Amino acid sequence: MVKQAEGTGVAIRKRSRVPGVMITQYVEELPPGSTTPDFIRKPIALTIQEGKLAFFKAVVSGCPVPEVSWARNKGDIANPKYISRYDEKNEEYILEIPNVDSDQADVYKCFAINSFGRAVCTAALNVIEVGFKKRAPAPKTDPDEFRKLLKKTVVKRKEKQCKEGEIDPRFWEVLLSAPRKDYERICKEFGVTDFRWMLRKLNQKKKEREAEQAKYVEKIDSMKQIEVKTDGTAEFELDMQLKDPNSKILLYKDGEMLDYGDGTDESTKHNMQKFGETYLFSIRDCGPEDAGLYQVDVEEVNMFSTSLKLPDVEFNTTLKDTKVTEGQDAVFECALSDPVPQITWCANDISVEHGEKYDIMVSEDKQVHKLAVKKCTKEDKGVYTAIAGLRSSQGTLVVEDDPSACGKGEDADELARHLAEEKARLQREKDEAARRAQAEKDEAARKAQAEKDEAARKAQAEKDEAARRAQAERDEAARKAQAERDEAARKSQAETDEAARKAQAERDEAARKAQAEREEAARRAQAEQDEVARRPQAERDEAARRAQAELDEAARKAREEQEEAARRAQAERDEAARRAQAEKDEAARKAKAEREAAERMAAIAAGKGGEGNEGDGTGKNGKGGDGILGDGLGDGKDGKGDGLDLDGSGGDGTGDKRKKRVRVGDLIPNNIIDHGVHFLNGLSDTAANIGESAEMSCKLSSKDSTGLWYKDGKKLESKDGITIVKDGAHHKLIIHDCQEKDAGKYKFEAEGRKSEAALIVEDPPKIDADALSKFSEPVIVKAGANASFKLPFSGKEPFKIQWFKEDEELLEGQGVKIDKSSAHSRLLLTKCQRKDTGEIKVKIRNEFATVEATSKLTVLDRPAPPQGPVEIVESSLSAIEFKWRPPKDDGGCPVTNYNLERQQLGRNTWTKIGDIPGQPSYRDTNIDRGRKYCYRIRAKNSEGFSDVMTTNDIAAGTLAFPGSLAPPKIVSVFKDCVNLAWLPPSSTGGGSIIGYNVEKRKKGSNFWSQTNPKDEPIRDKKYAVKDVIEGVEYEFRVSAINTCGPGEPSGPSECAIARDPKKPPGMVKDLKITGSSYTSLSLSWNKPKEVKGEEDEAKGYFVEIRPTDQLEWSRCNTNAVIQTSFTIVGLKSMAMYWVRVIAVNEGGEGLPQSFDNYIIAMPPPVKPKFTDKKLKSFMVVKAGNTVRVSVSFEASPLPDITWLKDGVPVGKHVTITNFEKGSQLFIYTSELSDTGIYTVNVRNMVGQDTFTIEIRVTDDPKPPGPVELEQNVQGTVTLSWTPSPDEKRDNHLHYMVMKRDSVKQTWRTVVDRLFNNKFTVINILPGREYNFRVFAKNDIGLSEPSVSPVWGTFKKREKFTYRMPVSKTLDFQTAPKFIVPLKLHTAPPGYECYMSCAVTGNPTPHITWYHNNVSLNTNPNYYITNVCGVCSLLILRVGPKDMGEYKVVHTESPLGYDECATKLTVKE
Repeated sequence: MVKQAEGTGVAIRKRSRVPGVMITQYVEELPPGSTTPDFIRKPIALTIQEGKLAFFKAVVSGCPVPEVSWARNKGDIANPKYISRYDEKNEEYILEIPNVDSDQADVYKCFAINSFGRAVCTAALNVIEVGFKKRAPAPKTDPDEFRKLLKKTVVKRKEKQCKEGEIDPRFWEVLLSAPRKDYERICKEFGVTDFRWMLRKLNQKKKEREAEQAKYVEKIDSMKQIEVKTDGTAEFELDMQLKDPNSKILLYKDGEMLDYGDGTDESTKHNMQKFGETYLFSIRDCGPEDAGLYQVDVEEVNMFSTSLKLPDVEFNTTLKDTKVTEGQDAVFECALSDPVPQITWCANDISVEHGEKYDIMVSEDKQVHKLAVKKCTKEDKGVYTAIAGLRSSQGTLVVEDDPSACGKGEDADELARHLAEEKARLQREKDEAARRAQAEKDEAARKAQAEKDEAARKAQAEKDEAARRAQAERDEAARKAQAERDEAARKSQAETDEAARKAQAERDEAARKAQAEREEAARRAQAEQDEVARRPQAERDEAARRAQAELDEAARKAREEQEEAARRAQAERDEAARRAQAEKDEAARKAKAEREAAERMAAIAAGKGGEGNEGDGTGKNGKGGDGILGDGLGDGKDGKGDGLDLDGSGGDGTGDKRKKRVRVGDLIPNNIIDHGVHFLNGLSDTAANIGESAEMSCKLSSKDSTGLWYKDGKKLESKDGITIVKDGAHHKLIIHDCQEKDAGKYKFEAEGRKSEAALIVEDPPKIDADALSKFSEPVIVKAGANASFKLPFSGKEPFKIQWFKEDEELLEGQGVKIDKSSAHSRLLLTKCQRKDTGEIKVKIRNEFATVEATSKLTVLDRPAPPQGPVEIVESSLSAIEFKWRPPKDDGGCPVTNYNLERQQLGRNTWTKIGDIPGQPSYRDTNIDRGRKYCYRIRAKNSEGFSDVMTTNDIAAGTLAFPGSLAPPKIVSVFKDCVNLAWLPPSSTGGGSIIGYNVEKRKKGSNFWSQTNPKDEPIRDKKYAVKDVIEGVEYEFRVSAINTCGPGEPSGPSECAIARDPKKPPGMVKDLKITGSSYTSLSLSWNKPKEVKGEEDEAKGYFVEIRPTDQLEWSRCNTNAVIQTSFTIVGLKSMAMYWVRVIAVNEGGEGLPQSFDNYIIAMPPPVKPKFTDKKLKSFMVVKAGNTVRVSVSFEASPLPDITWLKDGVPVGKHVTITNFEKGSQLFIYTSELSDTGIYTVNVRNMVGQDTFTIEIRVTDDPKPPGPVELEQNVQGTVTLSWTPSPDEKRDNHLHYMVMKRDSVKQTWRTVVDRLFNNKFTVINILPGREYNFRVFAKNDIGLSEPSVSPVWGTFKKREKFTYRMPVSKTLDFQTAPKFIVPLKLHTAPPGYECYMSCAVTGNPTPHITWYHNNVSLNTNPNYYITNVCGVCSLLILRVGPKDMGEYKVVHTESPLGYDECATKLTVKE
């Protein structure tokens, strides 16, 4: 790399003649003949399909010749994927990227550098993905590491996955919310070129979206796209009116739901603020990670989408300050390091757009951006900012007065105008502030209402849940009771059957005994008869007499019973006759009463009024009424009338003043009275078209009544197109062939009853059937010709006629001419093009209806070019076969042929192949081995040939083997055969596949043997391997064969044992629960037993669950688990599930084993218990500060948590947050009223626990009042003061008194915790001045002191005499003495050892250290110090030789001698 010229330190940037090239010059002046590098031809942006060869070419100039290098924005190109070379023939620098993939899509830079400067330019590479990518194999994970792999679940929106060839769904999300001026830019970003199709599809999606949005919002408008502000914050907003203020508003970024705040917390990244109906979303401190698609949803419906793009660019040229004269144009310009289609411009931190005031311009290479401020005024001055991604540049605009402006008068007018504008601006700001304040007030009210509704909803939900649980318990109890009743009934039935059986047996036994007794009695009777026959005749007579007497007695009793029954029957018949007579009398009485009432009504109805002059019954002109009850009042002015009273009695009808009326009969009849004929169904308004029939009908209560029909007061008869029909109680008026004159009010009258309705005659637009059929026929024209559509119609004017093409309204202008009249309309499209093909629709509307007619326009033209990519079917020694896709547009008529040309690589001529039939494929056999060919393809229809599609170079005759296959799949296994199947390879090597080879090996062996004959490849993609041994485990692999030979074999298949299929296993044993939580359930079981010939060994297990409210089972594991245990996760808390386990093997699935009862997702029951032992029971908080009390507990199931303050529920300003193992009380701004005893109660079905904390909210106390001093007793002072204002509100407030005298000059506390306002201080000495301070004190601290006046007492001074004492000489010498002795030391070898002691003496004693009685003072291996009597010895590295006795000795002191010793032990 050529370095910058040393020592210059110059970097002059200048523009190149080639757009998009930036040049940096390293020297101030170039030597003669030398130039900076520059690009003659720069690389161009490239869009290419995945797998193709991508390349950039550049031609540079400069003297000396510059060195050229390449780079990319994201990543390094120093790897074999990139090839950089120089083409000497064309003098081009080339960067090649073979087999380009999507990861290489980026912005690439080309640098040209010599010793005098550097030139740089950029080019973008876009890669189009084709086909489906293979999935990477899933990493093998140890089941024991499963818990480590768990990740936090993130709520994401469900996004649609786009298939190949479909447009990214984000395109529609962004387009639906974008302004119309941005459509072209968005289409270009997503690669959409068919704008007509896009607009048609967009209109359809807008209608669908508006229908979905209407479920939740009344209206939505004023949507502003996201943009980055000058302070680094990104904002977007929209206005919407919610139908339900409690609807959830969700914010997503790239499908992932974001949490957002309300803007009050500066640490929150995402925020939403509401001002009336305006919702403002902001993203603070934007970074590159914040780029993406942002979406606002209400519930589940998308309302707004906007895309935030933050390109990683730098400002090569920043904005410069500009000064212009008023009325001139100002231009700001900046240059970016990379192309950016659009940047944000701000004027005084307010974004501006292209319009009448501002012109925004972008260069062709998208790197130079300009902002022009037209006709600058004083209001335009300020700071202008250009924002590109996360970078910004600012420039200042200064607007000077125009020197050619008018004089003082105009200056005064200008000043007045400025003052008026400033006043208007202040008023607008004031109005805006008032609007925002009102909006915030409304928002606060809405939030309060929402909180109230949410609390009510939660309470209702808790109530519903409690009711549901109670209902479930009742249902369970009812089920158990029913089961018990069924069991009892079954037992009772069994007992009944048993009793019946016993009774039958007893009856049979009794019958048998009775039969035996009868036979015995007959035998005895016969014996007695024989005996009687032997007795005398007298006894026989006596017996006959007795028998006759018994017969007489029985006959008597029978007669008495018959007489009694006859008597009772006669009494019942008499009672029935009496009741029947009473009912008959009652019916006669009621009939008589009804008859009398009817007669009375008839008499009332027949009553006549006076003979007044033309009275109408209403009393206005005196004519008599018609006698109906309550219809006429008869107080006419001019004459007499019948004037019935309210009770039916007639008045005298005179025109005199009202007279007192006399009521005859009951005021309210006791019986139901028939009021005569009335309408069961009245007339109703009817609408009919001109020329059609109209029918008006009504129904009376009587079939015999007749009536009259009227129109606008004129009587109607059955003639002149009018038919009057009477069908029993139904009356109809039929008007044939309705015209405008038939419209009006129609009335039907019958026996004084009336019913009215209106007939509306409409004349909507009508189209003749033949004209409509002719209009509907498609219009087919050739490109460049004119197309005409004409439609006649009729109806009432005025008409509104609209013509549409593909649902877009056509307006008269270039290429469109519309003729309109009262009878027809005509559309003329001139110079039609192929893109004009589509549906033509006309709408005709008047005040009555709208009609539509549809036709179709087909414009014939040449077809579009054939579509790539070209797929190479075969590229062998003998032929090249390839195929392509038909044209996207066939030009309106079918493609008949394709015209092909061929060029051999290295030649300049194209050889015509000719036309081939309409199939998009070709096989070229006229090729030379090893050559490369390029083909040009044109599509042909009746209108001509399409443009050319050119293929890439295709090589012929290269040796290419097919690619590797996927491992074969084992279809079935038997003891003598294994059936395999496989898929063809993804790469055929350029030739067709002629067969496959299958190989096998035993498991554990490295030797593969071919199963099919070597010269007989397998034609099909399946094969049965029969060369297997029963009981042996095998692996198989497959290789494909083309004309060049066999390719690489596939990977080995799964292992298979040659044996007959197994039997399914039995049910698992001992299924039990080993653990549970709110979201998981742990199970264990034992293997099922093997039953030879019926149930084989289990190889795995599936676990299935089913919620109790569903019928379908769902599997918890997709693959069978080998272990006899499993943990089910993702359960719903407190939900009820049925659980079962199924054993599986190669033979299939066994029978499931389940629990007898459902399982509830909850941990084992635990009584609530507070777990934090460090909880405080008392808390003091300063007023205005935050109160936060957090408690932790353990409980199962989840408990109900209740917070109380002084025994009642906490207020609404207290926020309670509950979570699984704890709860928190939070008061954002505390007040004095929040003081109290707070209790939290945690309760579940197992038990409850309670914790109490006293919270005292107070503030810095206010000082007490003035302090007064009084002396009641000598030597004491009594202080009294006014209480502090806080004493009444704080029962913990007390006082502290401090004093200071004139001698000690220090303050000391006299008394503390004083709860009254007076205190007596003792020990007041005369002659001293005293100052006192009184403090108010509470749990927070001290108040400001209240200072007393100075208190002083005086005493009489006596004469003072002082005698100077005689001084004595003192001797300060002392004998040496150790005041701190040496300590025993033990040190490991190689470490330091430090010994010290302290000695005193005067004069200072001399110290000598000894080791085993050898002096160390002159030994350099020891560091000895003596500082202020502290003697120390340091051994730097302890060794075995340092062991022994150490002694310190005082010498050279005449007053005495002292020593101190210790021992050092060295560890081994």
